[in-house]
Amino acid sequence: MRARDRRLAEIRRSIPEVAPGEALAMQQEGAALVDIRDAREVAQGSPQDAYRIDRAFLEFRIEDAVPNLHRTVLLTCASGARSLFAADELRRMGYADARSVAGGFNQWKDEGLPFEIPRMLDADARQRYARHLVMPEVGEAGQLKLLESRALLIGAGGLGSPAALYLAAAGVGTLGIVDHDVVDRANLQRQILHTDERVGVSKVASARAALKALNPAVKVKEHALRLDRGNVDEVFAGYDVVVDGSDNFATRYLVNDACVKHRLPNVHGSVFRFEGQVTVFWPSRQPEPGPCYRCLYPEPPPPELAPSCAEAGVLGVLPGVVGLLEAVEAIKILLGAGNPLVGRLLHYDALDSRFTEFRQRPDPNCRYCAQGAKFPGYADYQAFCGIPPQQP
Repeated sequence: MRARDRRLAEIRRSIPEVAPGEALAMQQEGAALVDIRDAREVAQGSPQDAYRIDRAFLEFRIEDAVPNLHRTVLLTCASGARSLFAADELRRMGYADARSVAGGFNQWKDEGLPFEIPRMLDADARQRYARHLVMPEVGEAGQLKLLESRALLIGAGGLGSPAALYLAAAGVGTLGIVDHDVVDRANLQRQILHTDERVGVSKVASARAALKALNPAVKVKEHALRLDRGNVDEVFAGYDVVVDGSDNFATRYLVNDACVKHRLPNVHGSVFRFEGQVTVFWPSRQPEPGPCYRCLYPEPPPPELAPSCAEAGVLGVLPGVVGLLEAVEAIKILLGAGNPLVGRLLHYDALDSRFTEFRQRPDPNCRYCAQGAKFPGYADYQAFCGIPPQQP
Protein backbone atom coordinates (compact mmCIF):
# COMPACT_ATOMS: atom_id res chain seq x y z
CA MET A 1 0.00 0.00 0.00
CA ARG A 2 1.27 3.47 -0.91
CA ALA A 3 2.18 5.86 1.89
CA ARG A 4 -0.61 8.23 0.85
CA ASP A 5 -3.21 5.46 1.03
CA ARG A 6 -1.93 4.32 4.42
CA ARG A 7 -2.21 7.88 5.71
CA LEU A 8 -5.75 8.26 4.29
CA ALA A 9 -6.78 5.06 6.03
CA GLU A 10 -5.40 6.38 9.32
CA ILE A 11 -7.20 9.70 8.93
CA ARG A 12 -10.51 7.99 8.13
CA ARG A 13 -10.37 6.31 11.53
CA SER A 14 -10.40 9.72 13.26
CA ILE A 15 -12.13 12.11 10.84
CA PRO A 16 -15.88 11.65 10.31
CA GLU A 17 -17.16 11.59 6.74
CA VAL A 18 -20.64 12.81 5.87
CA ALA A 19 -22.69 12.19 2.73
CA PRO A 20 -23.38 15.24 0.55
CA GLY A 21 -27.08 15.29 1.44
CA GLU A 22 -26.26 15.19 5.14
CA ALA A 23 -23.69 17.96 4.65
CA LEU A 24 -26.34 20.14 2.99
CA ALA A 25 -28.72 19.63 5.92
CA MET A 26 -25.94 20.46 8.40
CA GLN A 27 -25.02 23.59 6.43
CA GLN A 28 -28.63 24.75 6.59
CA GLU A 29 -28.52 24.29 10.34
CA GLY A 30 -25.40 26.44 10.75
CA ALA A 31 -22.36 24.33 9.87
CA ALA A 32 -19.67 25.98 7.71
CA LEU A 33 -19.28 24.28 4.32
CA VAL A 34 -15.80 25.01 2.90
CA ASP A 35 -14.86 24.22 -0.69
CA ILE A 36 -11.08 23.79 -0.73
CA ARG A 37 -10.60 23.27 -4.48
CA ASP A 38 -8.52 25.72 -6.50
CA ALA A 39 -9.95 28.56 -8.56
CA ARG A 40 -10.04 26.62 -11.83
CA GLU A 41 -12.08 23.86 -10.23
CA VAL A 42 -14.44 26.21 -8.42
CA ALA A 43 -15.09 28.07 -11.68
CA GLN A 44 -16.93 24.95 -12.91
CA GLY A 45 -19.33 25.08 -9.98
CA SER A 46 -19.37 25.05 -6.19
CA PRO A 47 -21.93 24.18 -3.49
CA GLN A 48 -24.29 27.07 -2.93
CA ASP A 49 -23.27 29.47 -0.14
CA ALA A 50 -20.03 27.60 0.54
CA TYR A 51 -16.90 29.35 1.73
CA ARG A 52 -14.25 29.02 -0.97
CA ILE A 53 -10.69 28.76 0.31
CA ASP A 54 -7.98 27.20 -1.84
CA ARG A 55 -6.38 24.28 0.04
CA ALA A 56 -2.99 25.98 -0.35
CA PHE A 57 -4.21 28.87 1.84
CA LEU A 58 -6.60 27.05 4.16
CA GLU A 59 -4.56 27.27 7.35
CA PHE A 60 -3.91 30.99 6.73
CA ARG A 61 -7.51 32.01 5.96
CA ILE A 62 -9.88 29.65 7.71
CA GLU A 63 -10.00 31.70 10.92
CA ASP A 64 -11.11 34.78 8.98
CA ALA A 65 -14.02 32.79 7.50
CA VAL A 66 -14.79 30.63 10.54
CA PRO A 67 -13.42 32.30 13.68
CA ASN A 68 -15.40 30.05 16.06
CA LEU A 69 -13.31 26.92 16.71
CA HIS A 70 -16.40 25.12 18.02
CA ARG A 71 -18.44 25.59 14.84
CA THR A 72 -18.80 22.43 12.75
CA VAL A 73 -16.68 22.68 9.59
CA LEU A 74 -17.49 20.51 6.57
CA LEU A 75 -14.73 20.35 3.97
CA THR A 76 -15.25 19.35 0.37
CA CYS A 77 -12.87 18.85 -2.53
CA ALA A 78 -13.40 17.08 -5.88
CA SER A 79 -13.63 13.47 -4.68
CA GLY A 80 -13.20 13.51 -0.90
CA ALA A 81 -9.48 12.80 -0.47
CA ARG A 82 -7.96 16.27 -0.10
CA SER A 83 -10.78 17.20 2.26
CA LEU A 84 -9.80 14.37 4.62
CA PHE A 85 -6.24 15.69 4.86
CA ALA A 86 -7.59 19.22 5.30
CA ALA A 87 -10.02 18.20 8.06
CA ASP A 88 -7.20 16.45 9.88
CA GLU A 89 -5.12 19.64 9.73
CA LEU A 90 -8.01 21.75 11.06
CA ARG A 91 -8.34 19.35 13.98
CA ARG A 92 -4.67 19.99 14.74
CA MET A 93 -5.34 23.73 14.60
CA GLY A 94 -8.00 23.40 17.28
CA TYR A 95 -11.26 23.04 15.36
CA ALA A 96 -13.31 20.70 17.51
CA ASP A 97 -15.56 19.29 14.78
CA ALA A 98 -14.00 19.15 11.31
CA ARG A 99 -15.50 16.64 8.88
CA SER A 100 -15.01 15.61 5.26
CA VAL A 101 -17.76 15.42 2.63
CA ALA A 102 -17.60 11.92 1.14
CA GLY A 103 -17.30 11.87 -2.63
CA GLY A 104 -16.63 15.61 -2.73
CA PHE A 105 -18.23 17.97 -5.21
CA ASN A 106 -18.43 15.28 -7.87
CA GLN A 107 -20.89 13.30 -5.76
CA TRP A 108 -22.62 16.49 -4.60
CA LYS A 109 -23.40 17.33 -8.22
CA ASP A 110 -24.34 13.77 -9.12
CA GLU A 111 -26.96 13.81 -6.36
CA GLY A 112 -28.51 16.96 -7.80
CA LEU A 113 -27.77 19.11 -4.77
CA PRO A 114 -27.77 22.91 -5.22
CA PHE A 115 -24.62 24.50 -6.61
CA GLU A 116 -23.72 27.73 -8.35
CA ILE A 117 -21.22 29.04 -10.84
CA PRO A 118 -19.60 31.79 -8.78
CA ARG A 119 -18.33 34.95 -10.39
CA MET A 120 -14.56 34.77 -10.27
CA LEU A 121 -11.57 36.79 -11.37
CA ASP A 122 -9.94 35.81 -14.63
CA ALA A 123 -6.22 35.08 -14.92
CA ASP A 124 -5.33 38.66 -15.85
CA ALA A 125 -7.22 40.06 -12.87
CA ARG A 126 -5.64 37.53 -10.51
CA GLN A 127 -2.22 38.65 -11.64
CA ARG A 128 -3.06 42.37 -11.53
CA TYR A 129 -4.67 42.31 -8.08
CA ALA A 130 -2.49 39.60 -6.54
CA ARG A 131 -1.46 41.79 -3.59
CA HIS A 132 -5.13 42.45 -2.79
CA LEU A 133 -6.09 38.79 -3.01
CA VAL A 134 -3.76 37.75 -0.21
CA MET A 135 -5.28 40.33 2.16
CA PRO A 136 -8.14 38.94 4.30
CA GLU A 137 -9.79 42.37 4.31
CA VAL A 138 -10.02 42.29 0.50
CA GLY A 139 -9.56 38.83 -0.99
CA GLU A 140 -11.42 37.69 -4.09
CA ALA A 141 -14.83 38.70 -2.72
CA GLY A 142 -13.61 42.22 -1.96
CA GLN A 143 -11.88 42.58 -5.31
CA LEU A 144 -15.05 41.53 -7.10
CA LYS A 145 -16.92 44.11 -5.04
CA LEU A 146 -14.48 46.81 -6.19
CA LEU A 147 -14.85 45.71 -9.81
CA GLU A 148 -18.61 46.10 -9.51
CA SER A 149 -18.36 49.53 -7.83
CA ARG A 150 -18.85 52.97 -9.36
CA ALA A 151 -17.05 56.06 -8.09
CA LEU A 152 -17.67 59.61 -9.29
CA LEU A 153 -14.77 62.07 -9.14
CA ILE A 154 -15.58 65.76 -9.09
CA GLY A 155 -12.65 67.37 -10.85
CA ALA A 156 -9.68 65.94 -12.75
CA GLY A 157 -7.27 68.37 -11.13
CA GLY A 158 -4.79 68.27 -8.27
CA LEU A 159 -6.94 66.14 -5.96
CA GLY A 160 -8.78 64.17 -8.61
CA SER A 161 -5.58 63.10 -10.38
CA PRO A 162 -4.01 60.92 -7.65
CA ALA A 163 -7.43 59.74 -6.47
CA ALA A 164 -8.42 58.61 -9.96
CA LEU A 165 -5.10 56.89 -10.65
CA TYR A 166 -5.19 54.86 -7.46
CA LEU A 167 -8.88 54.00 -7.74
CA ALA A 168 -8.23 52.74 -11.26
CA ALA A 169 -5.15 50.82 -10.13
CA ALA A 170 -7.18 49.26 -7.29
CA GLY A 171 -9.75 47.99 -9.77
CA VAL A 172 -12.77 50.16 -9.05
CA GLY A 173 -14.81 49.06 -12.05
CA THR A 174 -16.36 52.34 -13.19
CA LEU A 175 -14.91 55.81 -12.70
CA GLY A 176 -16.91 58.87 -13.64
CA ILE A 177 -14.89 62.06 -14.18
CA VAL A 178 -16.58 65.48 -14.02
CA ASP A 179 -14.63 68.44 -15.37
CA HIS A 180 -15.48 71.15 -17.90
CA ASP A 181 -11.93 72.49 -18.33
CA VAL A 182 -8.98 71.74 -20.61
CA VAL A 183 -5.41 70.90 -19.65
CA ASP A 184 -3.25 73.96 -19.04
CA ARG A 185 0.53 73.90 -18.68
CA ALA A 186 0.16 75.56 -15.26
CA ASN A 187 -1.81 72.44 -14.18
CA LEU A 188 1.10 70.05 -14.67
CA GLN A 189 2.88 71.03 -11.45
CA ARG A 190 0.27 69.02 -9.53
CA GLN A 191 -2.28 67.42 -11.90
CA ILE A 192 -0.46 64.17 -12.64
CA LEU A 193 -3.22 62.67 -14.79
CA HIS A 194 -2.16 64.98 -17.60
CA THR A 195 0.93 65.40 -19.78
CA ASP A 196 2.55 68.24 -21.66
CA GLU A 197 1.50 66.78 -24.99
CA ARG A 198 -2.16 66.94 -23.89
CA VAL A 199 -2.15 70.67 -23.12
CA GLY A 200 -5.35 72.11 -24.59
CA VAL A 201 -7.15 68.75 -24.50
CA SER A 202 -10.32 68.26 -22.47
CA LYS A 203 -9.35 67.18 -18.95
CA VAL A 204 -11.84 64.30 -18.94
CA ALA A 205 -10.46 63.01 -22.25
CA SER A 206 -6.92 63.34 -20.92
CA ALA A 207 -7.95 61.55 -17.71
CA ARG A 208 -9.52 58.73 -19.70
CA ALA A 209 -6.31 58.24 -21.70
CA ALA A 210 -4.21 58.05 -18.53
CA LEU A 211 -6.57 55.72 -16.65
CA LYS A 212 -7.07 53.32 -19.56
CA ALA A 213 -3.31 53.16 -20.08
CA LEU A 214 -2.92 52.19 -16.41
CA ASN A 215 -5.81 49.70 -16.26
CA PRO A 216 -7.58 48.92 -19.54
CA ALA A 217 -10.35 47.00 -17.75
CA VAL A 218 -11.66 50.08 -15.91
CA LYS A 219 -14.67 51.82 -17.46
CA VAL A 220 -14.26 55.59 -17.61
CA LYS A 221 -17.37 57.73 -18.00
CA GLU A 222 -16.64 61.23 -19.26
CA HIS A 223 -18.77 64.07 -17.89
CA ALA A 224 -17.27 66.99 -19.79
CA LEU A 225 -19.48 69.64 -18.27
CA ARG A 226 -19.75 72.27 -15.57
CA LEU A 227 -21.70 70.67 -12.73
CA ASP A 228 -24.80 72.68 -11.85
CA ARG A 229 -28.21 72.23 -10.25
CA GLY A 230 -29.74 71.42 -13.62
CA ASN A 231 -27.55 68.39 -14.37
CA VAL A 232 -26.33 67.16 -10.99
CA ASP A 233 -29.09 64.59 -10.44
CA GLU A 234 -28.49 62.98 -13.81
CA VAL A 235 -24.71 62.92 -13.32
CA PHE A 236 -24.89 61.41 -9.81
CA ALA A 237 -27.32 58.63 -10.76
CA GLY A 238 -25.95 55.13 -10.34
CA TYR A 239 -22.74 55.89 -8.43
CA ASP A 240 -21.79 54.39 -5.06
CA VAL A 241 -19.44 57.07 -3.73
CA VAL A 242 -18.48 60.63 -4.66
CA VAL A 243 -14.90 61.90 -4.37
CA ASP A 244 -14.96 65.69 -4.24
CA GLY A 245 -11.80 67.34 -5.52
CA SER A 246 -13.45 70.62 -6.49
CA ASP A 247 -11.66 73.91 -5.83
CA ASN A 248 -14.55 76.34 -5.29
CA PHE A 249 -17.25 76.73 -2.68
CA ALA A 250 -20.19 76.81 -5.08
CA THR A 251 -19.37 73.32 -6.35
CA ARG A 252 -18.67 72.00 -2.85
CA TYR A 253 -22.11 73.09 -1.62
CA LEU A 254 -23.77 71.64 -4.72
CA VAL A 255 -21.91 68.32 -4.33
CA ASN A 256 -22.83 68.20 -0.65
CA ASP A 257 -26.50 68.84 -1.29
CA ALA A 258 -26.69 66.27 -4.07
CA CYS A 259 -24.94 63.66 -1.89
CA VAL A 260 -27.43 64.34 0.92
CA LYS A 261 -30.33 64.00 -1.51
CA HIS A 262 -29.00 60.78 -3.07
CA ARG A 263 -27.72 59.39 0.27
CA LEU A 264 -24.19 59.04 -1.07
CA PRO A 265 -20.96 59.18 0.94
CA ASN A 266 -19.04 62.35 0.05
CA VAL A 267 -15.27 61.95 0.34
CA HIS A 268 -14.11 65.54 0.63
CA GLY A 269 -10.64 67.00 0.27
CA SER A 270 -9.23 70.50 0.01
CA VAL A 271 -5.79 72.14 -0.10
CA PHE A 272 -4.32 75.60 0.53
CA ARG A 273 -0.65 76.40 0.07
CA PHE A 274 1.05 73.95 2.50
CA GLU A 275 -2.11 72.64 4.22
CA GLY A 276 -4.73 70.09 3.32
CA GLN A 277 -7.67 68.31 4.87
CA VAL A 278 -9.80 65.26 4.16
CA THR A 279 -13.03 63.94 5.67
CA VAL A 280 -16.12 61.93 4.76
CA PHE A 281 -19.52 63.60 4.87
CA TRP A 282 -22.15 60.88 5.19
CA PRO A 283 -25.34 61.82 7.07
CA SER A 284 -27.22 58.73 5.85
CA ARG A 285 -24.65 56.30 7.21
CA GLN A 286 -26.05 53.74 9.63
CA PRO A 287 -25.79 53.09 12.47
CA GLU A 288 -23.50 56.10 13.04
CA PRO A 289 -24.41 59.02 10.78
CA GLY A 290 -22.00 61.88 10.33
CA PRO A 291 -22.34 65.55 9.45
CA CYS A 292 -22.65 67.05 6.00
CA TYR A 293 -20.56 69.89 4.61
CA ARG A 294 -23.18 72.43 5.68
CA CYS A 295 -22.94 71.27 9.30
CA LEU A 296 -19.36 72.55 9.32
CA TYR A 297 -19.79 75.50 7.00
CA PRO A 298 -23.38 76.78 7.11
CA GLU A 299 -22.27 79.86 5.16
CA PRO A 300 -19.38 80.28 2.72
CA PRO A 301 -16.59 82.71 3.59
CA PRO A 302 -16.41 86.02 1.73
CA PRO A 303 -14.62 85.53 -1.62
CA GLU A 304 -11.74 87.76 -0.51
CA LEU A 305 -11.01 85.35 2.37
CA ALA A 306 -11.06 82.24 0.18
CA PRO A 307 -8.50 82.73 -2.61
CA SER A 308 -8.19 80.03 -5.26
CA CYS A 309 -5.02 78.03 -5.89
CA ALA A 310 -4.29 80.34 -8.80
CA GLU A 311 -4.38 83.29 -6.41
CA ALA A 312 -2.79 81.79 -3.29
CA GLY A 313 -0.67 79.01 -4.77
CA VAL A 314 -0.29 75.43 -3.59
CA LEU A 315 2.70 73.15 -3.04
CA GLY A 316 2.58 70.82 -6.04
CA VAL A 317 2.90 67.55 -4.11
CA LEU A 318 0.36 68.51 -1.43
CA PRO A 319 -2.74 67.54 -3.49
CA GLY A 320 -1.06 64.17 -4.00
CA VAL A 321 -1.11 63.51 -0.26
CA VAL A 322 -4.73 64.60 0.16
CA GLY A 323 -5.95 62.93 -3.04
CA LEU A 324 -4.37 59.63 -1.97
CA LEU A 325 -6.12 59.86 1.38
CA GLU A 326 -9.39 60.44 -0.47
CA ALA A 327 -8.75 57.31 -2.54
CA VAL A 328 -8.09 55.30 0.62
CA GLU A 329 -11.37 56.46 2.16
CA ALA A 330 -13.32 55.69 -1.03
CA ILE A 331 -11.89 52.16 -1.22
CA LYS A 332 -12.67 51.51 2.46
CA ILE A 333 -16.25 52.62 1.89
CA LEU A 334 -16.66 50.44 -1.21
CA LEU A 335 -15.22 47.42 0.61
CA GLY A 336 -17.12 48.10 3.82
CA ALA A 337 -13.77 47.83 5.62
CA GLY A 338 -12.22 49.75 8.46
CA ASN A 339 -13.38 53.00 10.02
CA PRO A 340 -13.88 55.81 7.48
CA LEU A 341 -13.34 59.46 8.37
CA VAL A 342 -17.00 60.04 9.18
CA GLY A 343 -17.31 62.66 11.92
CA ARG A 344 -13.55 63.20 11.79
CA LEU A 345 -11.53 65.73 9.80
CA LEU A 346 -7.87 64.97 9.17
CA HIS A 347 -5.73 68.09 8.75
CA TYR A 348 -2.24 67.90 7.25
CA ASP A 349 0.39 70.60 7.73
CA ALA A 350 3.16 69.87 5.23
CA LEU A 351 5.57 72.46 6.66
CA ASP A 352 5.35 70.93 10.11
CA SER A 353 4.91 67.33 8.83
CA ARG A 354 1.97 66.90 11.19
CA PHE A 355 -1.45 65.31 10.97
CA THR A 356 -4.14 66.57 13.35
CA GLU A 357 -7.59 65.05 13.75
CA PHE A 358 -10.66 67.10 14.63
CA ARG A 359 -13.99 65.64 15.69
CA GLN A 360 -17.13 66.80 13.90
CA ARG A 361 -20.75 66.37 14.90
CA PRO A 362 -23.91 66.67 12.83
CA ASP A 363 -25.83 69.90 13.29
CA PRO A 364 -29.25 68.85 14.68
CA ASN A 365 -30.73 71.94 13.01
CA CYS A 366 -29.12 71.50 9.59
CA ARG A 367 -31.74 72.27 6.94
CA TYR A 368 -30.33 69.59 4.64
CA CYS A 369 -29.27 66.60 6.73
CA ALA A 370 -30.96 66.88 10.14
CA GLN A 371 -33.09 63.89 11.08
CA GLY A 372 -36.52 64.27 9.52
CA ALA A 373 -35.49 67.24 7.37
CA LYS A 374 -37.13 67.44 3.96
CA PHE A 375 -34.68 68.18 1.16
CA PRO A 376 -35.14 71.93 0.51
CA GLY A 377 -33.95 71.81 -3.09
CA TYR A 378 -30.88 73.13 -4.83
CA ALA A 379 -29.87 76.75 -4.36
CA ASP A 380 -28.42 79.40 -6.64
CA TYR A 381 -24.90 78.46 -5.59
CA GLN A 382 -23.14 81.27 -7.44
CA ALA A 383 -25.25 83.87 -5.63
CA PHE A 384 -25.01 81.95 -2.32
CA CYS A 385 -21.22 82.09 -2.51
CA GLY A 386 -21.10 85.71 -3.62
CA ILE A 387 -19.75 84.90 -7.08
CA PRO A 388 -20.63 87.48 -9.75
CA PRO A 389 -22.72 86.04 -12.62
CA GLN A 390 -20.73 84.96 -15.65
CA GLN A 391 -20.80 87.21 -18.67
CA PRO A 392 -22.55 85.67 -21.68
